[in-house]
Amino acid sequence: MAVAPPENGTPPDPAHPRNGFDRFFEISARGSTMSREVRGGLATFFTMAYIVVLNPLILGGAVDGDGKTLPIPALAAATALVAGLMTILMGVIGRFPLALAAGLGVNALVAYEIAPEMTWADAMGLVVIEGVIIAVLVLTGLRTAVFRSVPTQMKTAIGVGIGLFLTIIGLVDAGFVRRVPDVSNTTVPVGLGIGGKLVSWPLLVFVVGLLLTLVLVVRRVKGAILIGILTSTVLAVIVEAVANIGRRSSTG
Repeated sequence: MAVAPPENGTPPDPAHPRNGFDRFFEISARGSTMSREVRGGLATFFTMAYIVVLNPLILGGAVDGDGKTLPIPALAAATALVAGLMTILMGVIGRFPLALAAGLGVNALVAYEIAPEMTWADAMGLVVIEGVIIAVLVLTGLRTAVFRSVPTQMKTAIGVGIGLFLTIIGLVDAGFVRRVPDVSNTTVPVGLGIGGKLVSWPLLVFVVGLLLTLVLVVRRVKGAILIGILTSTVLAVIVEAVANIGRRSSTG
């Protein structure tokens, strides 16, 4: 596998780590550099930080069988704590550059299907049991066996499905598509923008950020995704300061 040289033009030498940090995390051995890992880490953080907001909103907006809800601040704190702790453990113990956080799909299942049938304590207990079962499958190697038994086409389809799910979330949050009333009650239709028109400040930020990121990626600019995220964030802050749209953007 060809290794791209770092910024100073000198390719990393797997046989001679630069320092103890490089040796412990095997950065050069993986064909990477410190600056590349920092850029990748920042890009990963900014692209997955949304879960700290979205997970509390999903779980906090549901009620259990006793009609009780979970406090959103506590959910946000727990989400951030678990993501930070598990990511650190993955890096320090697993020595693998992989970030971990609460996953979409399970939280929606717990909030809208499981919790209404029992108490929050029972629902979260099921989540703990699921985690224990997954840990056992990993430690015994059964998870790998199951993964290898899944056809390649299905693995690809699962990845595509998750990607489309996240894409829909992004498009809805940006106001690119919105749910419209369905008189027949048979489908979940979506409409383009507001009344079929793409007009809103959040949508402007979304389009500018997306186009900028695409151009930077195509031109192979280092840190393209990170630059796009930071630029979109700055633009959103400026738009909010000027237009003061606040939460009104969610309703158009």
